[in-house]
Amino acid sequence: MLLGLIVSGIVALASGSKGDVDVSSFGAKGDGVFDNTGSFQRAMDVAGKLHVNVSVGSGNFRFLGRLSVPEGVALRGTWESVPAHNGIRDKGLPKPTDGGTTFLVEAGEGSEADPFLTLNTNTTLKGVVFYYPKQVVDGVPKPYPYSIAMRGKNPAVLDVELLNSYNGIDASQNERHLIRNVQGQPLRRGVYVDAIYDIGRIENVHFNPWFSMNPKLFEWQQQHGEAFIIGRADWEYVLNTFCFGYNVGYHFLETKTGACNGNFLGIGADDCYSAVKVDQSAPFGILITNGEFTAFHGPDPTMVNVSASNTGVVRFSNCAFWGPCNQCAEIAGSGTVGFSDCTFVQWDGRHEGRSAIHATGGTILVRGCDFREDKGAVNLEKGVRRAIVTDCVGPKQVKVVAADRSVLKESN
Repeated sequence: MLLGLIVSGIVALASGSKGDVDVSSFGAKGDGVFDNTGSFQRAMDVAGKLHVNVSVGSGNFRFLGRLSVPEGVALRGTWESVPAHNGIRDKGLPKPTDGGTTFLVEAGEGSEADPFLTLNTNTTLKGVVFYYPKQVVDGVPKPYPYSIAMRGKNPAVLDVELLNSYNGIDASQNERHLIRNVQGQPLRRGVYVDAIYDIGRIENVHFNPWFSMNPKLFEWQQQHGEAFIIGRADWEYVLNTFCFGYNVGYHFLETKTGACNGNFLGIGADDCYSAVKVDQSAPFGILITNGEFTAFHGPDPTMVNVSASNTGVVRFSNCAFWGPCNQCAEIAGSGTVGFSDCTFVQWDGRHEGRSAIHATGGTILVRGCDFREDKGAVNLEKGVRRAIVTDCVGPKQVKVVAADRSVLKESN
């Protein structure tokens, strides 16, 4: 019977009646019970041989195993835009499995090894909701592997919701990835980027607590979660991204393949213990423009943390920082960190005499910034190698504390 389904599908395609393979022709069922792993993989393998795409109708498609999309194939669900599932646990509001194409993923429960769905060269995933029906709602979440791994050249993820993935998208070991219009609440990791030697693009990706704001689960997420983790990436372009309620919003680190240089425009992080954490950047620099960052929870709420390990360049332009946080930026290392045309509000929330920018090392450049409170603006410790603070304004005077604890005051 299965062979007949496959053959009939090939005949229909050969006759030109339709360009896509439909997974239902291979036995797939969106009833929330049937294991669709084999049906989907067979449909995609046939589509790969015929150089066509795979369509998935509305339904709740359960998976106990893993999938790999063959080269050149697009796997398409019905969602043309990411659905709204905020408040899904409230009575009378939509459930995560109402309407559209939903993947109910059970593969890999309790482990982070081996992704559920792997995209390969010239493959696309579009119009799908990922939902883990066995994920914990009110406590420490269960580990799962990445929902999606992007490999090869030109893989794309479009219009996808990662409603409650433990690990979201592994966008490493590929060239020219495209991640666009992705939302949800990945609990441990949202997007991981590494080993990218040709330009990757991440656009309109927003992570909000739409699955659960149960205090126990949300506290765990704020203690352990990282929304965007970026290692080696050559010319990464990131546009209009946002995250809420993570330990680290944007984490830049050095892996065995290197560190990141890239252009980050219109990004934001709200209620993260650290909005931006830089352990290492490439010498060419991480450029962050038009960003908005807040921090007001955690042991030491700070928007920007630059580690002692950093030797590269990080520049913030036309960004806004507010809290009430402890400090807006904590800067160490031997690299260069610059702030130009930025706005700083609500630091020293615990009234401990902290400055908006506290630097213990490296080169510090602060130009044309607006410190909107009559508090210490910049604190330069003796480990700072070079510093320029110029053309800044404040409500009275911009206070710069030097390494010898003297106070340098720049008039408005």
